[in-house]
Amino acid sequence: MRVDGQGSLNVPPGFLWGASTAAHQVEGGNVGNDWWEAENASPPFVPERSGDACDSYHRYGEDIAIVADAGLNAYRFSLEWSRIEPSPGHFSRAALDHYRRMIDACLARGVTPVVTLHHFTMPQWFVHAGHWTAPDAADLFARYCSFVLPILREGVPWAFTINEPNIHAAVMALRAGATVPNFLPPPAPPVVEGLIAAHRAARAVLADVPGLRTGWTVANLVMQPAAPEHGPAADAMRWTYEDQFLAESTADDVVGVQCYSRLLIGASGVVPPVGAATTQMGWEYYPAALGLALRHVAAQSAGTPMLVTENGIATADDEERIRYTRGALTGLAAALHDGLDVRGYLHWSLLDNFEWAEGYRPTFGLVAVDRTTFARTPKPSLRWLGSVARTGELE
Repeated sequence: MRVDGQGSLNVPPGFLWGASTAAHQVEGGNVGNDWWEAENASPPFVPERSGDACDSYHRYGEDIAIVADAGLNAYRFSLEWSRIEPSPGHFSRAALDHYRRMIDACLARGVTPVVTLHHFTMPQWFVHAGHWTAPDAADLFARYCSFVLPILREGVPWAFTINEPNIHAAVMALRAGATVPNFLPPPAPPVVEGLIAAHRAARAVLADVPGLRTGWTVANLVMQPAAPEHGPAADAMRWTYEDQFLAESTADDVVGVQCYSRLLIGASGVVPPVGAATTQMGWEYYPAALGLALRHVAAQSAGTPMLVTENGIATADDEERIRYTRGALTGLAAALHDGLDVRGYLHWSLLDNFEWAEGYRPTFGLVAVDRTTFARTPKPSLRWLGSVARTGELE
C-alpha cells in the first residue's frame, strides 16, 4: 500500500477498514465491573457515570449496519467479562449468546469481527480478590477465555487478549494513589507481571482455535525527547510505559497499534504541549504520530504483523477529524510502502461514547449519539472514511 502523487492508495487484498468500540463505553448498564463501582463510589473516581452509555447492548445491530453501509469491512468490539462471569466460576450463557449474536450480525453484513476479550474493565469480584496481583489471576482469566472460546470458533479471524495493558496498569497505579506531574504514574511491576502472565495464559487457550490470530493491543505513546539531552530520559520512560509490553508481542500473531498523539519528554518527565494545537483531551494535534508508532512497534516487536486497532481525535470539528485522519493514513501508507506488515486500520471510535475519566465531553466518534434518545447520526467523517475504503483515494 502506498500513496502516489495524486493521493491514491494501493491497498493489498484483505486489508481491514473499520471502526472500534469497547463494551463499557457503549453498552450501558455494566453494573458488575470495577468502573461502575468507581463511578458510583462516594466520592466517585470519575466525574460522570457511564449509565446507559450508547445503549449498544441492545442497538448493536444498528451500529454494525452503520459500519457496513458506510463501506467499511471491519468492526472491533469487546466482550464484558463481568456480564459473562458475574460471580467467580458462575457463567452466563445468555451473555455469551449475546456476543455470538454480535459476531453473526457482523458476518451477515460482510463485516469482519475483531474481538477484544478485556478492555479495561474487570469484574468487581476479581478486583476484590487482588486483581492481576493475585496468585491465581492468570488462571482465572484463562478460565474466562475458555468459556468464551466456543463463540470464537467460527468467523472470527482476530482476537485480542487485553487492551492497552500499559495504560490499564498505569490507571490502576493512579487509582491506588500514585501520581506524577502531567501524566499517568508508571505501571507497578507486580501488575505488569500479572498482566503478562494472563496474556500468555489466554494465548495458550485461544491457540485451540485453528486460524485465529491473537495478541494484545498496546498504547503507542510516541515518546520523543524535548531536547537532545533528554534522550536517555525518553528511552527510560519508553521502556517503562510501552516497550516492555511490545517485547511480549514478539511471539504473538498480531499486535494492535493504538496511537493518537506524541509525548515530549524532559528531564523530569512529560512536558506539556505549550503553544501547540491540542484536542479536546488536551493532547497535541499530531497526525504524524501513527506513522512513527508503526515504525517503532515493528522494530520493538521484531516484525510481528500489526493491526491499527485505535487511531482518532477528540474534536467537535468534524472537518478537523477528516484532516487528522488523512494525515494519519498518509503516514500509515508510507510505512506500508516501506515494507511494514500492517493488516488494517480501525478508527477510534465508531460512536461518541463514554471516555472513562473524561465522561461524555470528548467526542471521538464517526457517529454522533443523542444522549436522550440514543439516535445515531453519521458524521461526514464516516462517509469520508468509507469513501477511502471503497475507492483508495485520500483526497
